[in-house]
Amino acid sequence: MSAVGWTAAVSLASWLWLLLCRGMFWRTDVGLPPRREPDGWPPVCVVVPARDEAAVLPRTLPTLLAQDYPGRAEVFLIDDGSSDGTGRLARELARRHGGLPLTVDSPGEPPAGWTGKLWAVRRGIALARARSPEYLLLTDADIAHAPDSLRQLVAAARTGGFDLVSQMARLRTRSGWERLLVPAFVYFFAQLYPFRLIARETARTAAAAGGCVLLRAAAAERARIPDAVRGAVIDDVALARAVKDGGGRIWLGLADRVDSLRPCPRLRDLWRMVSRSAYAQLRHSPVVLAGTVAGLALVYLVPPLAVCAGVVTGGAAAAAMGGLAWLVMAGTYLPMLRHYRQPPWLALLLPFTALLYLLMTVDSAVRHHRGRGAAWKGRTYARPGAVPDES
Repeated sequence: MSAVGWTAAVSLASWLWLLLCRGMFWRTDVGLPPRREPDGWPPVCVVVPARDEAAVLPRTLPTLLAQDYPGRAEVFLIDDGSSDGTGRLARELARRHGGLPLTVDSPGEPPAGWTGKLWAVRRGIALARARSPEYLLLTDADIAHAPDSLRQLVAAARTGGFDLVSQMARLRTRSGWERLLVPAFVYFFAQLYPFRLIARETARTAAAAGGCVLLRAAAAERARIPDAVRGAVIDDVALARAVKDGGGRIWLGLADRVDSLRPCPRLRDLWRMVSRSAYAQLRHSPVVLAGTVAGLALVYLVPPLAVCAGVVTGGAAAAAMGGLAWLVMAGTYLPMLRHYRQPPWLALLLPFTALLYLLMTVDSAVRHHRGRGAAWKGRTYARPGAVPDES
């Protein structure tokens, strides 16, 4: 075979390994684990960090206040220096809708070494601990919950003995760019952190989805949450790692009735969302970046290129290997497209989608080295380790 054919063969072998040996990452039937209602419902405090969320809060906060939870529960919304009246609007929504008690507070600007979100979470947890909750629900301000969301999360945690139960909210897919990129984002996440491996106590894989994390208060204290992860840009993964390293049992799966309402209709909106943290995921390492780019090119770009090269040059082996790899790739993506109710033909565009994510990752590294990395809502965070550890 030609060099193109051998490269396509390696890509095909990579896809067969991913298909069979990567924790069945492609399956989307990972809903909440089996659960039963406990004899008594433990007290829960909901912590919502919010910065400039007035646009989505009227559609999300009422869903938290309206939770049908049989035990004691209350909501703490922590206004992280908003300039759009987020805190004032939250109080007005609570007066208008009623439901669970709401406390609105603000911790002020985060000190060096803290991200704004985690500084807000720290304040919320501190206020919540005065109520002695057994569980903390950490959820983002753009997340809408079904009325029984909290009830189901607590039942799953109690039944399974989990210290952390997290659901990846269903992200918005209304615009063309959202349909192209959002299901792939979740697919890539699951490939990196297979959900079935996360729940396995003997596996080191750990991750959570920051939009919806039910955390046992005792496990949070044992793992020093959020202080132990205070500078993490990808805070949900760091939080899950800290809990699992502390001996806690964790679970992550796909949500069906927990939705993110944050709109990202344009390519630049999604690009900014990914590029702000992609290089942090690679530990700000040029070597890891180079390996990631090479790996993405081999796995996602080689198959269609091999098909094209084989057709043009008459290399039947290259075309066949590339075509098989492309088919396996598309087949593993179909369940995620079905989960997001998208047309199956988008599976054939996954190489193009992967190319866009590759470019976003490279852009994230460029922004970091220009001093503009990890920027979000008016703040730019330093590289981890740039601030002395005060613990």
